[in-house]
Amino acid sequence: MTYDVDESSQPHALAKESHLTAWLRDRRSIAIGYSGGVDSAYLAAVAVATLGAAQVLAIIGRSASYPESQWSAALGVAARIGLNVLEVDTDELSDPRYAANPANRCYFCKTELWSKLVPIARARGIATVADGTNADDLEGHRPGAQAAREHGVVSPLAMFEFSKQEIRERSHARGLPTWQQPSSPCLSSRIPYGTPVTVGRLKRVEQAESALRAEGVVGDLRVRHFGDLARVELSSTELARWMDAESRARLEAVVRAAGYQRVELDPRGFRSGSLNEQAS
Repeated sequence: MTYDVDESSQPHALAKESHLTAWLRDRRSIAIGYSGGVDSAYLAAVAVATLGAAQVLAIIGRSASYPESQWSAALGVAARIGLNVLEVDTDELSDPRYAANPANRCYFCKTELWSKLVPIARARGIATVADGTNADDLEGHRPGAQAAREHGVVSPLAMFEFSKQEIRERSHARGLPTWQQPSSPCLSSRIPYGTPVTVGRLKRVEQAESALRAEGVVGDLRVRHFGDLARVELSSTELARWMDAESRARLEAVVRAAGYQRVELDPRGFRSGSLNEQAS
């Protein structure tokens, strides 16, 4: 899947970026919860360009729910833009409230994350801690946002009303490789609410998705975990490409090799947050 750059919207996005840079200058230093995704990478890049690398700290929360491929990509982007990165282990799976996988699972995950990241920032004299939440994220089921508010974490991209598309456009203008990167929430988002989150299940999902990427699947991809069944969601373009019998057999074979007995290719294609339909 590719993303188009809408030149007509660039002046609006550039104006928002000007507001963002002015806000950053007023903060003087900032710590960013950094995943290496489209949003946090853009925020970090603007912060480094505005404040200088010494005044920006990106903190990665490492756990079983954070894919290795995303971690590697995040470090690559950080090196490219001169971003200082600190890695911190988080252990949300040890919280039985998280592991039970309720509809507000993300609240417990973010509580664990911010309870570690915010004190680190404060100890280094950094008063402002931010995440990459954008304006589009304010819609729908977002229990993690409550945890951010409770810990005083701010969301400047949402504050200045950046849409996801505008962030992609400004990322493209800055030469960031993330501008076309698919969204990649934590691996736990592939497990239906009520099914306990375990390291084994997370690893199986990660292995299946990594194998599909190695087979050439591009764009949006989710392997939804339903016990011994894996339901694969692809973007509409990719869905058409993998629907013929030979390609579908290849797809099913690599997913089975990850430990699933049955594989379904979802004819509805990729739907962001499709498991949230159960929580509404």
